[in-house]
Amino acid sequence: MNFFAQNRTSKMFMLSALFIILGLLLWNTTLFFERLKDVERDKMRIWAQSQKTIASEDTNDYLELNLMIITSNSKIPIVKLNADGSVSLHRNIPESITENPVNFEEYISSLKKRNQPIINELPDGKIQFLYYGDSLILNKLKYYPIAIVVVVLLLVGMVYFFFNTTKISEQNKLWAGMAKETAHQIGTPLSSLVGWLEILKIENVNPEYLTEMQKDINRLKMITNRFSKIGSKPTLELANIVSETQEAYEYLKARSSKLINFEISTPENPILVKLNKPLYAWTIENLVKNAIDAMRGKGDLKVLVLEDKQSVKIQVIDTGSGISRLNFNKIFEPGYTSKPIGWGLGLSLARRIIVDYHSGQIKVAKSERGKGTTFQISLTKC
Repeated sequence: MNFFAQNRTSKMFMLSALFIILGLLLWNTTLFFERLKDVERDKMRIWAQSQKTIASEDTNDYLELNLMIITSNSKIPIVKLNADGSVSLHRNIPESITENPVNFEEYISSLKKRNQPIINELPDGKIQFLYYGDSLILNKLKYYPIAIVVVVLLLVGMVYFFFNTTKISEQNKLWAGMAKETAHQIGTPLSSLVGWLEILKIENVNPEYLTEMQKDINRLKMITNRFSKIGSKPTLELANIVSETQEAYEYLKARSSKLINFEISTPENPILVKLNKPLYAWTIENLVKNAIDAMRGKGDLKVLVLEDKQSVKIQVIDTGSGISRLNFNKIFEPGYTSKPIGWGLGLSLARRIIVDYHSGQIKVAKSERGKGTTFQISLTKC
């Protein structure tokens, strides 16, 4: 999955999560208000009955009022305890709790911790303690602030994600445009160089010179091809990663400082992967040049090709200055560079080539200050 597909998936996931949470919040709010309306109606019924009782001398009205007050509590769990701790009355508690003595005792202990008891003094001088818990409405109300905070955080996250991805998208378009323009600009003098090379062949110039010139012209053609592919999805074909790595290694070794001790270790058998050869060679070139810069043009540089059952790993190991662990991911960000000059695009392009185009992985496998760094590419075998 490429970068833009990941962005689309992330946006859809965040939007879906936001709508689900908003839906649940609205649904619970509707239920909450409906239950509040029922509570208010019960209060009005009791109030109306109390007015009727005050205006009446009928004892049945007093009895009806008391019964209404007692039965109006259908939500709040209560337990009435005698002075000796025995249960006198309980209401609105699930039978699964009251039928189990151990669970009931634990539940009563939890009620004692929630609210201070209401003490009733009976006419015979005995005392009872009324313990009560929170109603279902009150319990749900506790989670409303959390739900609101989650929604707000999601909204803030979506706004940040939107602006961040928009900025990255604009940068990608800018780099793609610059790369294509560079390829176009190189193409004109390159065509001229090819023509001059043909003239030199007629002039009987030393063939060794012409061979080297042809290599560099071929190299320029490959560079032009690389830049022209930036911004468009490249085609992948089956290729032997061992020979492709060796070829890129040999080219860079021949054109690098003699103070660099090059070493390569690869399996003898071919390893097939889906590959775009020019872009893969560009990645190896970026990693090797980065390693040479880290060693200031002097040190040991080793390239390893390792394989397991499912993947092949290419490691570029140097003895340079090393990278702080805090910067392991930051060094792949566009524009990041530790050098006084440069645009910080090499490792960013390498990551895009490997991750977005080849569905692989690239990372700093190991690094230690003053001892060197190991970059690792992982690709799936075919």
